[in-house]
Amino acid sequence: MIRHPFGELSLGQTGVSIGRTMTESDVVNFCMLTGNWLELHANVEHAKSSLYGQRLVQGSLVFSVVNAMIPFDSSVLAAFYGCTDLRFLRPTFIGDTLWARTEIVDLKDHDEKHGVVTSKLEAINQRDETAMRCLFSLLIRKSRLDHPGEPPRIRAAHGENQGESA
Repeated sequence: MIRHPFGELSLGQTGVSIGRTMTESDVVNFCMLTGNWLELHANVEHAKSSLYGQRLVQGSLVFSVVNAMIPFDSSVLAAFYGCTDLRFLRPTFIGDTLWARTEIVDLKDHDEKHGVVTSKLEAINQRDETAMRCLFSLLIRKSRLDHPGEPPRIRAAHGENQGESA
């Protein structure tokens, strides 16, 4: 939801992503990728006797998916700058659908070419519960990068989309 250079962003700007359902494949693939085979995620029988009575999606997977759901314009995004106050407020289960909701809460000048944009990032599930919340900071360029190698019609389309919201 960051589609503009640093100087064109303002406090209070909000955005919402499209939804994404967390699947069995997501959980198993994340177990494979990370080596996190905790039975709470990987063992149906064990999870039946847990606090929630079923397997949970890994919190680190929820964070990874939700922050990746935020649409960015790569011509203004320089880097992920950091995350603070990360909290998992509700469990996420296999089959839950999540949306990313953001609100810009801080803008700080960084150097002559960049600023730091901090947003409150929330994962909202289909029950309208906040499953995860954090402060998510990005290093944003003060001017757009060129799009080297792009054909003229694609480059022109970038200019047409500049009027969209952050």
